[in-house]
Amino acid sequence: MQANTRNRTLALAALFQCIDGVNQISSDGQVDSELFNSSVNSLLAEDSGTLEDLYGGVGGLRTGLRLLMYQLGSGSGTGSESKNMDVTRYAINLLYLEKKLSNNSSMMNQLLSGISDAQQQLEHFEPTHTNIIARLADVYTNTVSKIGPRIIIKGDQTHLSNPDNAAKIRVLLMAGVRAALLWRQAGGDRWKLLFSRGTMQKEARRLLQQGE
Repeated sequence: MQANTRNRTLALAALFQCIDGVNQISSDGQVDSELFNSSVNSLLAEDSGTLEDLYGGVGGLRTGLRLLMYQLGSGSGTGSESKNMDVTRYAINLLYLEKKLSNNSSMMNQLLSGISDAQQQLEHFEPTHTNIIARLADVYTNTVSKIGPRIIIKGDQTHLSNPDNAAKIRVLLMAGVRAALLWRQAGGDRWKLLFSRGTMQKEARRLLQQGE
């Protein structure tokens, strides 16, 4: 993968999109199917030529690109796209967890093995089938969740206590860790996040126009 602004912007958009999915479930008890499908695909798909191929093209990251523009900006906007400190907190935590995971070869191998097992299930089930989601959620619980710190999700406890919702949230968080890895592979680091905000906003706007 090339280390450039385009790939960093797409990777960070993917991270924000996973977080938006978590927030949808925690507040409403459901998640946009296209968003969830693209996140699951990013975990199960074989490495492809371009980053956006993992998400079904640039169009598959529209939500994340819009959220990125608001989160890196002044916070103008409405609804779920407005600047939100919980989104920032989740993003920082996922970036930190990815770094810890990448430095723990044993845990990383365990995670990759678990994803490989889930990929083999694709012979019998669709990517978002309950069995595969449950398997991926279990992988998250036994790997990412153990290296800590655990991410505390805010929201309606009625939705959060639902086992299916909890599994989907874990899968989205693991997809967020995957996006954090892509961000780092594309040359992303804390300095890029601090000093290239305007550049990534412009790139996100350009990508959104391209995808329309």
